[in-house]
Amino acid sequence: MDAVGLWAIAARSPDAPAVIDATGPDGAVVSYADLAREADRYGRGFQSLGLTAGDTVAALLPNGVTALAVYFAAIETGLYVVPVNWHQVPAEVAYILGDSAAGVFVADERFAGTAAEAAGLAGIKHKYVAGRAGRPDRVPGFEPLGALGDDGSARRPFPRTHGAPMLYTSGTSGRPKGVRRPLTGADPDDAAVTAAWFFHLFGLAPFDGHVHLCGSPLYHTAVLNFAAISIQLGHPVVLMDGWDAEEALALIERHRVTHTHAVPTQFRRMLALPPAVRARYDTSSLRAVIHSAAPCPQQVKRQMIEWLGPVVVEYYAATEGGGTLITAEQWLRKPGSVGLPWQGSEVRVLDRAHREVAPGQRGLVYMRMGTSSFSYHNDDQKTRAARAGDLFTVGDIGYLDEDGYLFLCDRHSDVIISGGVNIYPAEIEAELSCHPAVADAAVFGIPHDDWGEEVKAVVEPAAGVRAGPALTGELLAFLAGRVAKFKLPRTIDYVTRLPRDPNGKLYKRRLRDPYWAGRERAI
Repeated sequence: MDAVGLWAIAARSPDAPAVIDATGPDGAVVSYADLAREADRYGRGFQSLGLTAGDTVAALLPNGVTALAVYFAAIETGLYVVPVNWHQVPAEVAYILGDSAAGVFVADERFAGTAAEAAGLAGIKHKYVAGRAGRPDRVPGFEPLGALGDDGSARRPFPRTHGAPMLYTSGTSGRPKGVRRPLTGADPDDAAVTAAWFFHLFGLAPFDGHVHLCGSPLYHTAVLNFAAISIQLGHPVVLMDGWDAEEALALIERHRVTHTHAVPTQFRRMLALPPAVRARYDTSSLRAVIHSAAPCPQQVKRQMIEWLGPVVVEYYAATEGGGTLITAEQWLRKPGSVGLPWQGSEVRVLDRAHREVAPGQRGLVYMRMGTSSFSYHNDDQKTRAARAGDLFTVGDIGYLDEDGYLFLCDRHSDVIISGGVNIYPAEIEAELSCHPAVADAAVFGIPHDDWGEEVKAVVEPAAGVRAGPALTGELLAFLAGRVAKFKLPRTIDYVTRLPRDPNGKLYKRRLRDPYWAGRERAI
């Protein structure tokens, strides 16, 4: 088999398409040679600024070729690359710049205001801005990215050693922390081979006519991993800048997309399309529609499998590692499960004393991914608290059944304790989501003087549905036949849109925290 990896493919098949840039109006195709050349140039530029292996480059970039080129430049020069969530405000971006000790900050002109303020707050010395078509590439105090590494040569950076992404946890349950893995010292051209085992889990082999659709922001762990690994394995990546359900279907048909990484929110948007619109597009090229990041209501997943066939694959993992996987066929036998451990991974459910619990008994889910290790950057206490020997937890509660399949119940930080009874919001959210008047739902605990907490629901009504007391009565009556009385929300509020990030994760604390102002939760 031909060698894999960006630079190996660029040398052997320079004109092969690496990226199909659907972020612009013309859908430009970027070759492997062009992507490798841009990555090499940025890599030379980072080294010319004095960055060496173990240093950090931060990037505030939208989906596009530049984001991928900066990533690969860091990967071949031994740097940690920190993709920054561009929805964050300047103070949040500045925190990440400072916490990661970024030696270089690369931003897009689109985010000029945030980038300039954040860089000033963090005191960043080396700052570069990328322009976009028809827009200036100037931000006060920033150098044009086009000048970085532009020394007239075409040489590769030297020395070359494998870097790593350092992604910050989403901050859905607290201030984000960088997940930092030890650098391996591997040759960047050799390290791509190790990525093949991960895609093998999904039945995806190197080359083999595969095409990947990337529809979520590249600052997310899984999204970045799937795009980068696809390129390393010879799978062209179709890049979207902002996800649209019908556009995604059109791109799948146009480019014969074989695999994509999605979240349940995107499933909902696709299923909300009129049947005639869905039937208009040929999706027969799909071999793996891979989803993770947020719980998927069983009804939604069944509808996706009925529509697309047994190509819907789910896995459970975190920025810190993973994980489990379940195929469509397995899920239909074990609905609600997130699957069995990956080959080389270990999944256990432990109690608070780190003792293993019996099948069917709930506890904290702990994982180990081979010999991989990580630490939370600048937070030894959080690192220690997440550990049980060589296992780690991200705070999810779940159980293993008799066959070893993992079922998730909720996040430990989201559990409602009402009158001494544990209530798992995810269960109530899943049932609410089955009502046709509900587009999205969040459930959490708010203070109650007698019970400690009471159940609160916040609902995003479906299009055309009027929020109000009548809808509340209808939803509570619907839930009464599906969950125990003590799990029923005492009140329901309505919002136009729940605060989810583009990868589907719900910022529940933004909804919950105002109710707890001046009070302390038991969890």
